[in-house]
Amino acid sequence: MDDAPDFADFVANRGDALFRYAYMLTGNPHDAADLVQDAVIRLRDSWPRVRRKHSPESYVKTTITRLHISVWRRRRREQLAWEVPEPPQSVAESPLDLWDELGKLPKRQRAVLVLRYYEDRPDAEIAEMLGISPGTVRSQASRALEKLRDTVSQDRHPGRSRR
Repeated sequence: MDDAPDFADFVANRGDALFRYAYMLTGNPHDAADLVQDAVIRLRDSWPRVRRKHSPESYVKTTITRLHISVWRRRRREQLAWEVPEPPQSVAESPLDLWDELGKLPKRQRAVLVLRYYEDRPDAEIAEMLGISPGTVRSQASRALEKLRDTVSQDRHPGRSRR
């Protein structure tokens, strides 16, 4: 196949960016690597068509997002833990890490925030990628931002109770 060098160059040049994108969605480097690998395999099968008609990076990012959604839809009810969780630290003991707080959000809300603010995508495109309505995108973003604001407020004013 004469497309192989172009495909290999694309993966070599954009692989790190794709991994960072997947990591932002999953919050886990192992899951991110799996998503990128699956998406690149799918890209390889359709490389000649995608290279001619579309932006390959957009195609792979959309594939990563859709694979991520299908995984969390399957695992919606249970989350396996490989390690025993450590006892939670109080907010006063540890500084607020926004990435950790983002990881605590429900997966759909996290995906909406990553696509909206990290990828700078419009609501209509996010809705299409996630298979939901634009109104749902806005409501999920609003709820996620409210949770993050509550966390920041709680960090700054430990005596206040959450809603």
